[in-house]
Amino acid sequence: MKDHYELVILGGGPAGLSAGLYAARARLDHVLIEKGAPGGQVLLTDWVDNYPGFPEGLTGFDLVEKMTQHARRFDLNIELGSVTRVDPNDGMRKILHLESGEKITCDTLILCNGASANSLGIPGEMALRGKGVSYCGTCDAPFYRNMHVAVIGGGNTAIQEAEYLTKFASKVTVIHRREELRATKIIQEIAFANDKIEFIWNTRVSSIEGENEVEHLNLLHNDGTTSTLDVQGVFILIGVTPNNDGLPLQQLNADKWGFIPIDKESQTTIPGVMAAGDICSKEVRQIINAAGEGAVAVLAAERYLQNLKKSK
Repeated sequence: MKDHYELVILGGGPAGLSAGLYAARARLDHVLIEKGAPGGQVLLTDWVDNYPGFPEGLTGFDLVEKMTQHARRFDLNIELGSVTRVDPNDGMRKILHLESGEKITCDTLILCNGASANSLGIPGEMALRGKGVSYCGTCDAPFYRNMHVAVIGGGNTAIQEAEYLTKFASKVTVIHRREELRATKIIQEIAFANDKIEFIWNTRVSSIEGENEVEHLNLLHNDGTTSTLDVQGVFILIGVTPNNDGLPLQQLNADKWGFIPIDKESQTTIPGVMAAGDICSKEVRQIINAAGEGAVAVLAAERYLQNLKKSK
């Protein structure tokens, strides 16, 4: 890596790859820094059926590979590395500290660090991920037509996703560790009125079982008793955690969960710093809007660079 770039993109998920494509086509002096293989959470998605342009659907790996090839066609510069700290204020330049001990600077920075779905950490969860275990109802609901599925969680997202799943599944069982939901009352009322949604209270899932796909859940009730629930899919909807280690969260005005607010141009509260994708504070986290935000962020970075040159 060089010592300085016009633009640095942190993260190689859909937001980062889209930003990289736009940066490469604009011939900006750029680098996309990714600590592993490009793709982010999409690499953990077994099948993507709702990304425009692919009517037959494709695997998450294949979608990322096509995105990467598209950007590399315009000479996207990808470097492997892990940024441990971002210092946003050194005159007009931003300083990035790498795990290797290197330091690089940039005029503009796009944060595409993403977020990670919270997991239960129980037996069977990772082995059956993408084989009946999902973390996104909006993404995967159509795969469960006329099937019985479970939703784990009790917040707004979990209950809204449970309601959405009833458009496809024959039955949705919500499993919650407490005796009442955390979702807002209006969301609860809608779910309680839906005869396709049932609730199991005061219960945790202790393991997920199945040979090649989800077959049943082992349940542990708060009174110490156990039971099993036969399902063909389970949606674990207990929140997501932003990948924000090393970011200046106070200066970015991060919300109480650590997500970063942006304006309609993907700009943060720090001049010259944009954000895109799942790291952002928002309701909808889908591949398509992450990619859109990545493109918008680069356009904002271009305007910032043009104004910066005019001021010199």
